[in-house]
Amino acid sequence: MSAGPNGARRIASLLRPSINDSRVCRSCQETLVRRNYATGTASAESESATEPSDSPSTSTAPSTNPRHIIQAGVLLSRPPQITRDLTPFEKSFFFYQKRLNERLTLPFMKYFYFNQKTPAADDWRRQIRERQAPARDVGSYGAYSKDAWNDELLVGAKESEPEDMVESIVKDAETTANATSQDSTKQEEIPRPAPRVTEADKAGDQKSLNRSLQRSLYLLVQTNEGKWKLPSSAVQEGENLRGAAERTLEQTAGVNMNTWMVGYHPVGHHIYTFREPRVDQVAGTAILGEKTFFMKGRIMAGQADLLKNEQNLKDFKWVSKEELAQHVLPGYFSNIKNMLSDR
Repeated sequence: MSAGPNGARRIASLLRPSINDSRVCRSCQETLVRRNYATGTASAESESATEPSDSPSTSTAPSTNPRHIIQAGVLLSRPPQITRDLTPFEKSFFFYQKRLNERLTLPFMKYFYFNQKTPAADDWRRQIRERQAPARDVGSYGAYSKDAWNDELLVGAKESEPEDMVESIVKDAETTANATSQDSTKQEEIPRPAPRVTEADKAGDQKSLNRSLQRSLYLLVQTNEGKWKLPSSAVQEGENLRGAAERTLEQTAGVNMNTWMVGYHPVGHHIYTFREPRVDQVAGTAILGEKTFFMKGRIMAGQADLLKNEQNLKDFKWVSKEELAQHVLPGYFSNIKNMLSDR
């Protein structure tokens, strides 16, 4: 058989007469020939592979591999109850925006609301003399004077503090209430907003949910050996992760909580390897450690109760991300830290 291009063209014309066409170039014809040879070789190999072998077959029993215990954990959290504290720059910036809004956006047309030479107009003029602006929480500021351009504050000025603004509004309301009261001997007191720092914060009570209102708090439990961890237990036969997490929460923290599991998929996992493998006497397999998959949950109301817990837990705490890092082992925290919120 010729090994040159002419030989390849002859083979192409014999194997595939349909491609022996003047409209098909020589390169394409040679490619089709090579594909035909490759197809024939693959078919021969597949036929030889399907033929029964005369050599005796040896079957070995599958060996049981070591395994991990699958556990369902619960990342139960209480979300922040209030907004975070503003930075000094944010306080000054928002205060500047209030003054700018007072000067440019909301000019107060006093003659539209008050008739001249009426008690209401006299009271309005008195208030303007005291606070120099219609708004009650922008400090002493002449929005319509020749110094109205000077509406900025230095960072850290007391006028930009939320507490100072609240006190100004409350005092103005008390002044108005006492001025219009028929009983001059009784001083009206306007209720103040609830403080952002609670009694539990002052006492350092980490079992209370009424603390660290600006942060997310997570339920942490202490085992009988003194080890702190998130609630978890082994997944039983026939359970999915969500069902196992709900059962775990009920067995560890009681039923006096209104909780909600977020979704059906875990938000993280932790792998713990034993120092020495343990033997499962029933299955006859070696257990290398535990794999815990955490389901995210929220507490709406109630409180944890360890009185009838089934895991011999000693204590519980509601802690923030930074506080949690101080209680658990470094390796444990390294695996769960990405599940925790920064606030």
